[in-house]
Parts: sequence; C-alpha cells; structure tokens
Amino acid sequence: MKKIFFLFFLFETSFSQTEKISTQLTIYNDNFALIHEERNVNLNEGINKIIIDEIPSTIDGTSLYFESKTAKDKVKILEQNFHFDLVHQGKLLEKYLNKEVEFVRFDETTKKEISFFGKLLSTGFTLSGIDYHNNGNMIAEINGKIEIAPIGRLLLPSLPEGLITKPQLEWMLENSLKGKHNVEMSYLAKGISWNANYVARLSEDDKKIDLIGWVTISNSCGTSFQNANLKLVAGDVNIVKEKMQYDRNMTLGIETFGASSQFEQKEFFEYKLYSLQRKTNLNNNETKQIEFISSNEIPVKKSFIYDGTRREKVGVFVNFKNDEKSKLGIALPKGIVRVYKKDDEEKEQFIGEDEISHTSKDEEIKLYLGNAFDIVGQRVRKNVEEVRRREFSETIEITLKNHKKEDIEILVYEHPNEFSKWQILESNEKWEKISNGEIKFTLKIPKDGEKTIIYKIEYEY
Repeated sequence: MKKIFFLFFLFETSFSQTEKISTQLTIYNDNFALIHEERNVNLNEGINKIIIDEIPSTIDGTSLYFESKTAKDKVKILEQNFHFDLVHQGKLLEKYLNKEVEFVRFDETTKKEISFFGKLLSTGFTLSGIDYHNNGNMIAEINGKIEIAPIGRLLLPSLPEGLITKPQLEWMLENSLKGKHNVEMSYLAKGISWNANYVARLSEDDKKIDLIGWVTISNSCGTSFQNANLKLVAGDVNIVKEKMQYDRNMTLGIETFGASSQFEQKEFFEYKLYSLQRKTNLNNNETKQIEFISSNEIPVKKSFIYDGTRREKVGVFVNFKNDEKSKLGIALPKGIVRVYKKDDEEKEQFIGEDEISHTSKDEEIKLYLGNAFDIVGQRVRKNVEEVRRREFSETIEITLKNHKKEDIEILVYEHPNEFSKWQILESNEKWEKISNGEIKFTLKIPKDGEKTIIYKIEYEY
C-alpha cells in the first residue's frame, strides 16, 4: 500500500483595521521601488495597535514615511514591528515536536476515517540558512511504536503564535482625534524592477527601421498590486547596495494596445520620469511587458567600421538620430535593441542586437550588429624605432579588402592615446582628429577591390 501523507490545519484569522484606498508604484532600474499607499483606519483616542497587511516581504522598514492626511499633528507612530516569520510546513511542524498530535486514517474494514493521537518525533525537514528542505520522512510514536512516514493525514489545532501567512507591519500609534483617518505611507522595497527592450525591423534597402520599445516590469517582492498608478524612473540613482536574491520563477503578462504614447515622459530632478496613463495590476512573481514607444520608417545609415586595435574584423553598424525629424525625439531608457530583417521569402530573420545607454533626445544612436562577412581588415606595425630619448616612431599599415558586389565606404579608427604626445609625420590617406586619443580615416573601396592606409606616427612619452 502506498503511503500518502497530508497535512491539514486551521488558520487563526487576523482582522486588519486598515482599508487600502489607492496605490502608486515608482519603480527604479536598480531592483527597487517606492510604494505610496493611502489607507483609511478607525482610531480611538490614546494608544492604538494597527496591523498593516498586503506589504512586500522585501520592505525596507527604515524607509517608511507616515502621515495622517485627516489630522497631521494628531497621529504619530510610537513603535513599528515587521512580522515576516511566514508559515512553512517544516516551521509549523517544529512547533509541535515532542507534543501529542492528531492523526486521521482511513479504515478499509469500516470504510470510515478513524482518529488517534501520537507524539511527533521528527518533522522530516531541516533548516538551511533561511530555507527549509525535506531531508526524509516524518517520524512519530503511535500506540507505543515508532512509525516512519505514518500513513494518513495530520491535524493541527491552530496556527502557533508568531507564525503568519503574509508579511505584516504592526504599528503602535498615539492619536488625539477619534474617528476615521485617511493616512498615507511611503516605503522602499526590493524585488521590483524594470528595464527597456526594443525591437527594430530593418528595411530591405537598409535605409529605414521600424522601432517598438517595451517596458518589462518584474515583481518578486512577495505581494501583488492591484489597480495601481505606475511610474518609472530612468537614470542612475545612487543607493547603498546589498546582495539579495529573489525567486525568478515568474509568469509573463503582456499588455499591448497599439498605442505609441501610453507613457508620458517628464523631467524629474536629474532623471526621466515615465508615467503610465492608466492604472494597471502587477501580480507577485509576474513579469509584465507594456509597449511605451512605436515609430515607423526611421531613417538610418548602415556603416562599416574597422578598429584594428580593438576588433579584428570589420563591424557592421546602423546609426540613427533620436530627434523629432526621425520620428522620435524623446529620452530613451537604456536597454537591448534586437534587430530583424525580412529575407527573400518575406520571413523575419534576426541580424543582431546591441545595448544602448540612456539616450537624450537629439543624440545619435549607433547599433553594432555584428561583423561583415565579405570585408577583410588587417593591421600591421612596422619600423618601430627610437628617434631620441623618450621618443620613438612607427609605421602602421592597414589593408582592407572588399569582396562584396558593390562599392563600399569604411570608417577606420585609430587610437594613438597610449602616450602623452604624438604627431603623424606622413600618411597616404587623409585623416581627421576626433580627439586627443582618436583619429579617423574614411575610405571608399570599389567592389572586389582593396586599399591600404600607410601612416608614420611619432610619440613622445
């Protein structure tokens, strides 16, 4: 007979003295959020004990701000306790070790359930860090005999004191105005984050892209938020970081309504604030995606870049400007841009991805998609010699071969920034100084042709 173990117990319900009125989430890039809530609570004069439920298990209790909007100067918090000792089968059974507990079994003869009592000797769980792990079978003493993995189910009379089903805040308030108070509270919690992701489709002639931006929001803070106002902050906000881990077994929810302006962008301190123009739900252990930008036929320029000191091959880039003329012109949060293009069968094919930083309006975006197959580059140093004390010169030869069926233009970058002073003594191609540590050559190479840049440079260090 197969042994089956079930655990049943009764919970003691706790009455919450607060009624949640509204919730606003302001989520930051760095895995935390500011939660602002309004609640109604009935208070007596004097000392009141209030339970605040439906809060994240990752709350930072030291960040709490509280105020009564009904009577700001009449209510204050004297004491706050954060209860997070959540019920678990292993933790619950520990409370009943070496105690008499009730077992229920099904009697095959009478076809009825029978109840009897025994002493619990082992839970079958061990505590490792903050998590319980099942390491074997329950052991109990029943009718003077030791049973391992006893058949049936175990009934416990109540939830032991100190164990709760959800995290709670317990406040001790001092109040001098009896009645209903509308209170607001704000606090920080970890385990809530957002990031931007973009999908782009390159046109057949490589001169335009269609761009869609998605906001991806992840919630593993231990509670859900219903009918909440949502704001997102883009920017590098300084926080004191701690190493914490969260459960990433999340479901995925996608919201798309075909609109290109679901979010309103505003300036906020030195950051960008994006406000969703409707309310939304964010469940615990859920990843939600919301479209925040959509623009078609954005002009782009494909370019080939060879940077022999940093990359062996010739890179392929597409560039576009984040301005109104390009049908954009808003601050774009950092994120990964994935680029697709249709093949000759009109099927979408993935052609590369790159990550952009926070990009202000009117700035250029350069996406590195991969390396050119039919363009070959080679960089060689020659004739390295000392000119005089603390000075030397060398000759650089850069050969580029174009095996494509059309003429191309290649941008060649060099970085003579290793030394404090340098000068190019001679060059067979025109060059442009971009900065003290970077120069650029622009080469036009015919199909099935090649060109070689030769320049001599002198350093002083």
